[in-house]
Amino acid sequence: MDHGTKTLQCIVVTPERAVLDQPADFVALPMYDGELGVLPGRAPLIGRLGSGELRLRHGNTADRYFIDGGFAQVRNNQVTVLTPKAIKAEAIDQEAAARALEAPIGVVATESGQQKASAKERARTQLRIARKGHQAPHA
Repeated sequence: MDHGTKTLQCIVVTPERAVLDQPADFVALPMYDGELGVLPGRAPLIGRLGSGELRLRHGNTADRYFIDGGFAQVRNNQVTVLTPKAIKAEAIDQEAAARALEAPIGVVATESGQQKASAKERARTQLRIARKGHQAPHA
């Protein structure tokens, strides 16, 4: 491990575009089974992402994104995130997420019912991330 390097390079890519390519001192990834914190010098890994909050800290600034699944690779102080959707916290449409939460799911647990439940969980997560607003960054 190279402990001389003090930063990571975080890259986030969706099918539409490269969302982010910037240095970070710390990156928190929403893995499918919990959160993973990454510091410079981290051993290589590839993992499956869940829906949740991606946080980056660089100096005194912190950036937050809603990530909707995908995969992450950590290698040579570079964190690469491949995800179908990445939305900067400030750009989350809180009204649309709130409407998605209010839509009925249906009583029978069909595949479409499960998909609607997943959509509600994504909406709930987006609202949580967006509402953190201007709280003190603690990435």
